[in-house]
Amino acid sequence: MTQTNKIRKFYIGVMSGTSLDGIDIALCEIDDVRCTLLASTEYNFPQELKAEILHLISHPVTLKQIGECDSKLGLLFAKCINTFLINNALHVTSIAAIGLHGQTLWHEPDSAYPFSLQLGNPNIVAAKTGITTVADFRRMDMANSGQGAPFAPVFHQFLFAQEKDKCALVNIGGMANISLLFDELQGWDVGCGNVLMDLWVQRTQNRSYDEDGVFAQSGELNEALLQKMLSDNYFTKKPPKSTGREYFNGQWLTKQLQNFTHISDAQVQRTLLELTAQSIANDINATKATQLIVCGGGAKNSFLLNRLTELCRINVIPSDTLGISSDFLESMAFAWFAKKRLHKEPLALSSVTGAKKDSIAGAVYEAD
Repeated sequence: MTQTNKIRKFYIGVMSGTSLDGIDIALCEIDDVRCTLLASTEYNFPQELKAEILHLISHPVTLKQIGECDSKLGLLFAKCINTFLINNALHVTSIAAIGLHGQTLWHEPDSAYPFSLQLGNPNIVAAKTGITTVADFRRMDMANSGQGAPFAPVFHQFLFAQEKDKCALVNIGGMANISLLFDELQGWDVGCGNVLMDLWVQRTQNRSYDEDGVFAQSGELNEALLQKMLSDNYFTKKPPKSTGREYFNGQWLTKQLQNFTHISDAQVQRTLLELTAQSIANDINATKATQLIVCGGGAKNSFLLNRLTELCRINVIPSDTLGISSDFLESMAFAWFAKKRLHKEPLALSSVTGAKKDSIAGAVYEAD
């Protein structure tokens, strides 16, 4: 960074999604009309900690285990941020704030007592980095009777404001969420994105993910299994709606595979890819969108992208073709959310989440 740049105030966004495949860090320069990505890095998620988080999600656990995991994640996020600062020759005084999503452990918006739990102690992040940290973005929206997710649509609308088509955007991470960026802002979690495909290829092929959908392409689609999965009530539920690993997980998949023990592992993978593509296309084709922008890890899966293009009746493009990184768009969002919080500006999300009003989102943890 030049001496001139050091004087300016930047924002850092940190995102680790439901796929648990990495920690994305984005350095952004933000003003009233643009959010510019200046530097970005993905850091590997430690396999031991990933296994611990998956265990917490799927097993009865103690408060001690949750508390310790919260601290471990805080230390990990701080370490990655400090490495990022060093590698980009950044001084802490040039960073206005860190926007920290945290690692979602459980998201339960429709229970009698709705809550969303993200781990990664922001006190530790602020203390270890020396930078004011903004976290806990979802719960004020839920306190105002909203779903608390998805949050990204309001940033997508800001980022692609110059697009003249009726744009929809789908982020395909562990889950898939749609943003409709025309007329009144809308958005919702479609359902599973990569999570079930990743789970199955890990279970059967000992690989972390199915690169370019090669394993899926080697199998035939099982239409009966696809229709059984698509009949799940979540896919027919009307927005506002949001979901996560607490719903679409190994137990859900095992239940769907009952009576399908005769089909091959490759057929299951092919059908899971079709589930992701078809559920997205079903929602998109029911809108007036004329262009679909794709971001997230799923944008790198060429077979999935091809299926979306075939199933949707509109132009389908990765966000990279518009000059916006598909890998770091979501971490950019949390840099922008941090700026909005420091300026006490509400996020116009009530039309997305169903909240009674727009909220100022996030809690501020000041560094010493």
